[in-house]
Amino acid sequence: MTKIKYYYDPESLAYRKISPKKATKFGYFVLFILTSASFGFIGFWILLNSSYFETPKDKLLTREIENLKIRYALLNNKMDQLDEVLTNIEDRDNNLYRLYFNAAPISDEIRNSGIAGKNRYKELEGFNNSDLVINTSKRVDQLTKELTVQSKSLDQILALAKSKEKLLAAIPAIQPVRNENLKRMASGFGYRNDPFTKVRKMHEGMDFTAKSGTPIYATGEGVIERADNAASGFGNHVVIRHGFGYETLYAHLSQYKCKIGQHIKRGDIIGYVGSTGRSEAPHCHYEVHKDGKVVNPLNFYYGNISAAEYVAISKIANQENQSLD
Repeated sequence: MTKIKYYYDPESLAYRKISPKKATKFGYFVLFILTSASFGFIGFWILLNSSYFETPKDKLLTREIENLKIRYALLNNKMDQLDEVLTNIEDRDNNLYRLYFNAAPISDEIRNSGIAGKNRYKELEGFNNSDLVINTSKRVDQLTKELTVQSKSLDQILALAKSKEKLLAAIPAIQPVRNENLKRMASGFGYRNDPFTKVRKMHEGMDFTAKSGTPIYATGEGVIERADNAASGFGNHVVIRHGFGYETLYAHLSQYKCKIGQHIKRGDIIGYVGSTGRSEAPHCHYEVHKDGKVVNPLNFYYGNISAAEYVAISKIANQENQSLD
């Protein structure tokens, strides 16, 4: 009920009732409507943004967000497994593969370095689950980078393995004359008496005596560099360039079974034993050169003789007897 107000009239010495004007009534009414509407809007907005009032669309979005969180959690678990496997591969790469091929290990700084440049995840910021999305994206990028480094490393290891295979094929690893064809190993590497001058001088190879016409075998894979008699004292001789700094020489041949530029493999026949040039009897004078320097051929006979045969040849080779050339 509206409260009635009065005022005192001094002329009539009486109280008179105050009657509000129509405009004032209308103003109060409008103010009431506006105030009610404002409170109603504010209340409705609060309800819409509270967890107590969800529309079907909100419920659907909430469900999708929860599903995405589960998927991101599963993705991170899989990345944990990938990271463990990758760590194992990196360990074997550094401590097994690269060690075997004498390659420097890849440092942890290179493997685990971050992604350089500007903020790559700026467009992912400002959302309710930005931390989850950004951290997962960073892990994916980091794993991708580490896999790229490891892939390049394995490519290098593969190249080294192929090179190692070629090196093992190129090393002069057998005797140039088979044991069953040998009369004896006449002279080894070192200082020996010259058969013509009787002066003690350096003998830069090994002499294998055998019948004339006995096959001489290439001791490693390579290319024929020389097959002539132009070098003083060697008579008919063959030089094979094996690569990796290795060359071998076979001297005093009776005849050749190869030609300059020909590619040969270990065990191929390149000529036959003879006594051409500065030679006292049929034999094969054999030398091994590494990086331009003569080395003892005895160090390379691991491809076709046993340990006992190696010991026997070593004893003969180390005797300071007379060479055959």
